[in-house]
Amino acid sequence: MKTRTDRPGTDPRSESTGALKRRDFFKLLGGGIIIYAATANPEELLSLPLLQRREVPRDFNAFLRIDENGTVFCHTGKIEMGQGPITSLPQQIADELDVSIESVEMVMGDTLLCPYDAGTWGSLTTREFSHHLRAAGAEARAVLLKLASEKLGIPVEELDVKDGIVRSKSDPGITVSYGSLAKGQRIERWVDPVPPVKNAGQFHYVGQSRKHADGRIKVTGKAKYTADHRLPGMVYARVVRPESHQVKLESADTSLAEQIPGVEVIRDGDLIAVLHEEYETAGKAHALVKAISGKDPLDVNDKSIFDYLLHAPAEESTVESQGDPDAGQKASESLVESEYRDGYVAHSPIETHTALAQWEGDRVTVWASSQTPFGAQGDIARALGMDLDQVRVISPFLGGGFGGKIYHPQILEVVRIAKKAGKPVMLVYTRQEEFFMDYFRHAAVIKIRSGLSRGKITSWDYRLWFTEARGSEFIYHIPNARRIRYHEKSGQAVHPFPTGAWRAPGANTNTFARESHIDMMAAKAGVDPWQFRLDNLKDEKMVAVLKALAEKFGYEPSAGPSGRGIGMACGTDAGTCVAVMVRVKVDAKTGEVWPQKAVVSQDMGLCINPQGSIIQAEGCVTMGLGYALSENVEFQGGAVRTRNFDSYQLPLFSRVPRTIDTVILDRQDEDPQGGGEPAIICMGGAIANAIYDACGARVLEM
Repeated sequence: MKTRTDRPGTDPRSESTGALKRRDFFKLLGGGIIIYAATANPEELLSLPLLQRREVPRDFNAFLRIDENGTVFCHTGKIEMGQGPITSLPQQIADELDVSIESVEMVMGDTLLCPYDAGTWGSLTTREFSHHLRAAGAEARAVLLKLASEKLGIPVEELDVKDGIVRSKSDPGITVSYGSLAKGQRIERWVDPVPPVKNAGQFHYVGQSRKHADGRIKVTGKAKYTADHRLPGMVYARVVRPESHQVKLESADTSLAEQIPGVEVIRDGDLIAVLHEEYETAGKAHALVKAISGKDPLDVNDKSIFDYLLHAPAEESTVESQGDPDAGQKASESLVESEYRDGYVAHSPIETHTALAQWEGDRVTVWASSQTPFGAQGDIARALGMDLDQVRVISPFLGGGFGGKIYHPQILEVVRIAKKAGKPVMLVYTRQEEFFMDYFRHAAVIKIRSGLSRGKITSWDYRLWFTEARGSEFIYHIPNARRIRYHEKSGQAVHPFPTGAWRAPGANTNTFARESHIDMMAAKAGVDPWQFRLDNLKDEKMVAVLKALAEKFGYEPSAGPSGRGIGMACGTDAGTCVAVMVRVKVDAKTGEVWPQKAVVSQDMGLCINPQGSIIQAEGCVTMGLGYALSENVEFQGGAVRTRNFDSYQLPLFSRVPRTIDTVILDRQDEDPQGGGEPAIICMGGAIANAIYDACGARVLEM
């Protein structure tokens, strides 16, 4: 299997209207068989501008191009940032088409060559996009069999196909290849009705563990990321910024910087950048700029943020309500009440935000580390008053994203700088800029008041401030006595700097609060926390996940704190039921926490690539240790004080459990669900509960 993320080609689109003519559409795609979903209107598809359809039309699943040599070009707007669609998508299309996986070539994240996609986030590639891709593959196979039938003069039902070779069932010596059926021609065919996709018993690649297809080129340094690209005449840019997000740049004296030979200063409104053909020299010149900003008016920091959020103007809305929680509390034998806090954390990808822009006349091409190439395309067009077909965005391999590269300030900056400079410009954020410009995970406060009677949860009142409600949904059984309320001021910026999606946004904080509180209730009832969860669950999937977790861990129930340092948490995210159990050691003198073991159990429906899913779960455990134990952004007002890894502590190898095991429940006959984020939501709660079990100390703030 191969991949192409920046395949060169001409742009045949009309310059006057941005529309795509029928003949130009095929010129863009090149030779081969073009396959569309049957239930889409072919005339409608070909009459619409390719890049101005900002959604995948109804019943338009995807398109494939099968080259004369049998190569299957699989085009998708999804991107590869280490999570594995470059491997799992070919597994699925190869099975549906009955071709070898080695013949599939991925074309990803290119707004010129790929169908529109909203972005790569939320563990949606498998659980949403792959359904469309598999349906397209099923139809493509039917089209090709029809063509083979016509060529060989054999009824379709008497044909079979393997590895892209169609053969007669009665005489296997009679064959024709997918590639030879194309003959370099463009053939339009649709099948109605669309044939069903294959089931588990028909899979060859799906469900089998495969190493990441991009693993070798990445570890050998052959993979090209945005910063690896070079263009003739290219220069590097460094942007002059204010010290705080709450102030503007009042002035910038660039005279000393301009004395360095080859340095150029670009000013475009409030955007000031220093350019040089060498990255290091651009950095030296940038350091000589004397920038003056206004005084930060916001009096809040990482210590006072929680009181600040609780007293900020907010509107209350109800996320979920059933029955009368207040009456339920009055009828309860005992009440458990607590407040949970969670600070800001950074995305911290290995690759900082990077972009390269090249203008050619009134068109611009941008190579960028972005999870949302089509979103970036639209933002550029809006910001500069351009048509969409004047903007091409290509997302090569990304060195991590975690939600942080949904946002792309570097792209808008580099496009403006390059236009003004009249030459290709590369903008690579320094680590300091990456921290300053990051869209941090929200700080939040959650308050829970619950009722308990005879080991059963009898009421639940849950309130959250200024974070997303994802993961706040109650998974336990409470008849007629639960309420979830959300506090936020719509249209008003409460956080002192940009915030946004951070791997399962909101669900980390909400699961930490809910699962910590469930453990507190178990302790109040004098019941083992694993048993308490089972006693209050009716969701059979979650029950099965918890039982598989305990079996894999070798867990023996015991009411806490047992001194063993075992904690657990469970939840649902991206359609996947997940539970995590950890064991920690706590130093009684220093309070240091040393994770020893972690087990992940999840029901994710059909698992496309078990090896890839295990890697994702292990990554969730490791990254989750960071937000639970060591990561925290320090700031004063809108000025971010945490600017590098000397003050922002990611998990060290010495702190990662020696044992991380993953159990994936066998659910081959169900739809596939997300696997990139679920396990991480449990880490804060599992660690906090393990600390309590180890020493009796209840942690209420991550």
